[in-house]
Amino acid sequence: MIDTLLGMTAVSVEEGMLDAHEHMLARLAALVAVDAPTASYLLNLGTAADAGVTLEDVQGVLIAVAPIVGTPRVVSAASNITEAFGFAVAIAEAEILAEAEAMADAEAEAEA
Repeated sequence: MIDTLLGMTAVSVEEGMLDAHEHMLARLAALVAVDAPTASYLLNLGTAADAGVTLEDVQGVLIAVAPIVGTPRVVSAASNITEAFGFAVAIAEAEILAEAEAMADAEAEAEA
């Protein structure tokens, strides 16, 4: 299911009329507006990073939509974005550790 959702995001960016950066900022604003859960932000995090979306961009979007969606949605979004980023960092760390362990095991086998 995750692959399908990521594929949908990729297609929407490729087929959209906005450049990738603008597209992801619009998606972020929409996620805030619908009070999206952490998982929704996590699914868009990689594509947003690839499009060059920065922390300052995210803060700018949150400030821009606050008068429309209200403070509670912006606070919820900030919390969910922070949690999604934390998950992404934890996943990356786990992948790096697993890769390092695999390399160490391969080196130990080669030396034996």
